[in-house]
Amino acid sequence: MSRLQVVSGKGGTGKTTVAAALALALATEGKRTLLVEVEGRQGIAQLFETEALPYEERKIAVAPGGGEVYALAIDPELALLDYLQMFYKLGGAGRALKKLGAIDFATTIAPGLRDVLLTGKACEAVRRKDKSGRFVYDYVVMDAPPTGRITRFLNVNDEVAGLAKIGPIHNQAQAVMRVLKSAETSVHLVTLLEEMPVQETVDGIGELRSARLPVGRIIVNMVRPEVLDAADLELVGTVPRTAVARTLSAAGLGGARRGGNAERLVDPLVAQAGEYAERYTLEHEQRAVLGELDLPLHELPLLAEGMDLAGLYELATELREQGMS
Repeated sequence: MSRLQVVSGKGGTGKTTVAAALALALATEGKRTLLVEVEGRQGIAQLFETEALPYEERKIAVAPGGGEVYALAIDPELALLDYLQMFYKLGGAGRALKKLGAIDFATTIAPGLRDVLLTGKACEAVRRKDKSGRFVYDYVVMDAPPTGRITRFLNVNDEVAGLAKIGPIHNQAQAVMRVLKSAETSVHLVTLLEEMPVQETVDGIGELRSARLPVGRIIVNMVRPEVLDAADLELVGTVPRTAVARTLSAAGLGGARRGGNAERLVDPLVAQAGEYAERYTLEHEQRAVLGELDLPLHELPLLAEGMDLAGLYELATELREQGMS
C-alpha cells in the first residue's frame, strides 16, 4: 500500500467516513496513521465523537492490535505562517501579517498557494522521520476535496506556474509533486451506485490519469443488501395477484376473500417490488460502468443503524477484509 492515501468523492458519497475508516484499517496491528483534513469542516472530529481538532497532530483513536490514529485539521493561514517561518524566519512579523489580514489576502488571490500549503503539509508528514531514522507515520490518509476539484487540488505545479517560477514556493511545489506523482501516493475515489456519482467518478479518473496522478481504487459506499435476485424479480412481473394473495393468507396475513387483508397488501407489495427492481437494474448498470475503468473495486455496506463510532470500526474491518490494509 502507498504511504499517502488520498480519498476523494462527490459530495454526499461519504468520502470523509471512508477516509476515517481507511485510517483505522491501516493502523491495525501496531501501525500509526495520520488522518488529515483540508476543508475545515471538522468532519473527522464529528465521526470520532471528539472535540474540534486544532492545528496540531492529536491522537484520536486506537485501532485493533494497538495501532494509533492521529488527526490533523490543516488551517491554510497557520500553514502559511509555518511556511514563512521556515523559509524567511519572520517570527513575530508573521503574526503581525496575520493580524493585518495579509495571509488571508495571499491565500485568496493565489489559490494555488493555498493548495501547495495544504498538500505540502500532508507530504511533509509522509516524509518525516524520527531520530532513529524511522518514519513517524506508517501511513497518511488525506480527506481531500470533492472529485470535481481533486485534480486541480493535487496538480499544484500547474497551479503555481504563474505564481512563482523560482524560489521557495516553486521548490515546495516541486517537492510536493515528487510525492504526489510517485508510487508513495494513491488517489481513491468514493462513489454510490447512482448515475451522477458514478459519472463524476468516471470523469474524475479520466482527469487524474490525464494529469498523470496515481489513481488507486474505487470504493462504493452505502451499498444496500440484495433481498431479491434476478430470478425473483422476474417472477414479480409474472405471478398472478390472486396467487400472491393466497400466499399472504397462508402466511397468516388475512383471508383471500375480496377486500380481505391479504388482497389489500398485494398492490403495495407489488409496487414496492417494482421499485426494488428498478433500483436493482440501475445498480447493476452502474457496477458495469465502474467495472470498465479497470481498477480494484471495493464495496462498503449501508449501515442499518446509521453512522457512529462503532459503525466506523465496522467499516474499517470491511476494508481490512477486502485487502485495503
